[in-house]
Amino acid sequence: MRFLLVLCIAFTTVTQGQRIAFSGIDFAKADSLAKHYHGASLTNLPHLTHNLTEGLDTEVEKFRAIYRWVCTNIENDYAAYQRTKKKRKKIKKDQASFLLWNKGYTPKMFQTLMKHKKTACTGYAYLIKEMANLAGLDCEIINGFGKVLNANLGAESEPNHSWNAVRLANTWYLCDATWSAGTFVINEGVPSFKKEYVDGYFLTEPRYFAKNHYPLDTKWLLMPNPLGFEDFLAGPLLYKDAFEMKVFPEEPQKMHVRVQKGRSFVVKFNGQVNLEKALVLFMVYDGNQTTAVVPELQKKDTVYFLREPLNRRGTYDIHLNINGKPIATYVVKVTK
Repeated sequence: MRFLLVLCIAFTTVTQGQRIAFSGIDFAKADSLAKHYHGASLTNLPHLTHNLTEGLDTEVEKFRAIYRWVCTNIENDYAAYQRTKKKRKKIKKDQASFLLWNKGYTPKMFQTLMKHKKTACTGYAYLIKEMANLAGLDCEIINGFGKVLNANLGAESEPNHSWNAVRLANTWYLCDATWSAGTFVINEGVPSFKKEYVDGYFLTEPRYFAKNHYPLDTKWLLMPNPLGFEDFLAGPLLYKDAFEMKVFPEEPQKMHVRVQKGRSFVVKFNGQVNLEKALVLFMVYDGNQTTAVVPELQKKDTVYFLREPLNRRGTYDIHLNINGKPIATYVVKVTK
């Protein structure tokens, strides 16, 4: 199922982009326009797009204003997400039915979005594409797999997420407006949406974006050596604050790790992260209780290592926490 092609691509190669390419551009004006038109109606999309992009000189600034507006004005609809998930699961074995349903569902979903400003991931991606196209930008909806805490993804899982690729200055970039818009909070079993703009999913570097996004068409990984779906599934679980803080563990590359009793569990970071002044904790859950421990921090050249000796056999959930924010989760089995 994961190899089902749901996009019609009119070209054969794509080049990957990194946000660092726009490090010299100040997004203050674009963000200010998005804020100025907060609450604007979607009934005249060309007019709204014009207002958001007028006076902006570069493609990336125009896309930034559109992206920021969508993320701060559209609410994630949990009920719509559940309906979409149920339908995808029901017809996942029938590729033709999936394509037919997806084609028919998107316009209906978009009508609901226009009226209520609430939608699921497909709606976010559809709106981003429509507005970007109106601004003269090439933009595609990417369907695939999003890895989150409750996704329970496996080799036979159906696609569960949608995001965008946008071409800026002749280079393709990745973004996820759904996850940039906020998060669901479950209170006494009742879900509610908490608006909280997360900039970490805007033009994310492809190798990091692939930590929790896997497209049906692997071309949209935008990586010279794309990882396989099995490697994607096996990777550690990363949370939104990893992307917001740009803190990405490079090792272990798998979520499930085996460590011999008496040896250390080690997490490796690249040199882009300054951990020396941060509060770094391993939250270790042994099946009964959670214990906060401060791992040993070592630095060699531009690489950081976090080390924590494990002296008791068993299986532990180890959550990496930096400055009070959850970053990643590993499952560590300590053997004799």
